[in-house]
Amino acid sequence: MPTPPPRPPQARTRLARRAVLDAAAELFLEHGYGATTIEAISGAADVPQATVYRLFTSKQGILKALVDRSIAGDDEPVPVADRAPVRALLDTSDPRDVLARLAAVSVGINARTAPIYRILVSAAGSDPEAAVLLDELTRQRQEGQGRVTRALGRMKALRPGMRSRDAADVVHALASPELYRLLVVDREWSDERYQAWLADVLASQLLAE
Repeated sequence: MPTPPPRPPQARTRLARRAVLDAAAELFLEHGYGATTIEAISGAADVPQATVYRLFTSKQGILKALVDRSIAGDDEPVPVADRAPVRALLDTSDPRDVLARLAAVSVGINARTAPIYRILVSAAGSDPEAAVLLDELTRQRQEGQGRVTRALGRMKALRPGMRSRDAADVVHALASPELYRLLVVDREWSDERYQAWLADVLASQLLAE
């Protein structure tokens, strides 16, 4: 049998990166962020420690990469704001369609990030760098949600007297990872049920009659 050609460096780097992230996610969930070492991640991933450090710099870098991958759903270097579902959300002129699309995007992200978000919240309680990462993730969520509610404000679609900033607070609470966990994980709602409920309650709370 002929020897297969060697993988190009970029492909090897992607495979090593994926192996490290997969191993880290499993170890973080099983043992906790604080108790997991780079050495353990390197061993579980079968990737040399020097390569792990070259790819991620630190354990906090691995956690950030896990968060980013879970939010995006893949390893492609495309910001969430530039992805098709989010662009479509901001391009539509129907306020109810905006909120229905927002609910779909939010549920998709929360479904993917739920295990990693739990790791991050737990780590933030004792690790200052993880706390900074959690704060940054919250800021990014607020920024994206504010962009949506400002668009609704420009459409004159918000309830009388409601500022886009107040509308963003409502979205931030109802589409939060915490509420997703409460209803989907703890109360065993399906993602479909939560998404339909979220779209409906956002419309009832935010939109003018």
